[in-house]
Amino acid sequence: MKFGIIKERKNPPDRRVVFSPGKLKEFKQQFTEAQILVESSDIRVFTDKQYADAGLEISEDMVSCDVLFGVKEVPVEALIANKKYFFFSHTIKKQPYNRDLLNAILEKNIVLYDHETIIKENGARLIGFGRYAGIVGAYNGFRAIGLKTGGFSLPKAATLDNRQELITALNAIQLPNLKILLTGNGKVAFGAKEMLDAMHIQQVSVVEYLSETFTEPVYCLADVLDYNKPKEGENTNNRHFYDYPEAYVSNFMRFAKVTDFFIAGHFYGNCAPYLFTREDAKLVDFKIKFVADISCDVDGPVASTLRASTIADPIYGYNAQTASEVDYKHKDAIVVMAVDNLPCELPKDASEGFGEMFLENVIPAFFNNDKDGVLERAKMTENGKLTERFSYLQDYIEGKE
Repeated sequence: MKFGIIKERKNPPDRRVVFSPGKLKEFKQQFTEAQILVESSDIRVFTDKQYADAGLEISEDMVSCDVLFGVKEVPVEALIANKKYFFFSHTIKKQPYNRDLLNAILEKNIVLYDHETIIKENGARLIGFGRYAGIVGAYNGFRAIGLKTGGFSLPKAATLDNRQELITALNAIQLPNLKILLTGNGKVAFGAKEMLDAMHIQQVSVVEYLSETFTEPVYCLADVLDYNKPKEGENTNNRHFYDYPEAYVSNFMRFAKVTDFFIAGHFYGNCAPYLFTREDAKLVDFKIKFVADISCDVDGPVASTLRASTIADPIYGYNAQTASEVDYKHKDAIVVMAVDNLPCELPKDASEGFGEMFLENVIPAFFNNDKDGVLERAKMTENGKLTERFSYLQDYIEGKE
């Protein structure tokens, strides 16, 4: 079987790659029967020479490959018919802007495996860039605080080489006495937690956070049942919330009354309560002044996230009284960082981590007859049709939704 690492062609350019040179070298050592080509690229964070030095063959032509690995959507005109592709297609939620892409994949008889659909039997994601979104998102949040207050200055994350350089920069600043709330219990939240812990910020319990005052910065890690409560009864668990989110209401305001800096690292599911609404943000006891919305659900559970921001222009202001965007330096502005492609700012580390997960969880399936069903679960298209698991997209591809 012949595998190919394709050049990223989407704009703006993404410097990440599924496998670093080192991980591809490990791939070849573990599965000696595999052939691997790397498409020449002047974009990715690792150079052609680095791949060549690791013993990989560089090519301008991927037609001879059976399986092609990319990160972002492949432009329709660059798709090669009758191949197997792995990339983030951004179609599984029926995103209208990629309907034509999915139709082209079907027309070209491509077997598509979306990185988001590579899951365990229980539905848990096996691969992703979530940890790095959390790492960069937390860093960017602190950078936004410095820009707003003028108390300290941090360089843009994209100008630093790796996670350790981000940590070194954060440890060089003097933080004001902040109460920091971090929501979530997955890779994104724990990526952000890594940064808070690396800064030696004290973690406190929900009870302590809500009831006590502190003389130094502290943070609280809140899970879904800390900021949501059942409409009826008390005995519940996370699984019940995930299965029946409509049976809950937000209990977030108790945190908003005592929080200075909110880092949103949670996953937001359909029908779940909003954390805080535009009306909540107008209340006199709403105290949040800084929001790093890593989850970045626009017009969703975090009312201040009016739009996604960009790596080039990562922050804006939200005026709670007018529910509108203002300059982040406006005296009444809640400062919002809502970049939706955060791992792109740490392309080397993100690519290394992604390749490690991919080599462990996906590649073996090509050589063990997919004994754990990883490929079968992830397969979205085959023989010019949607697979049964993804048949819910039929109306979407036909333009009926």
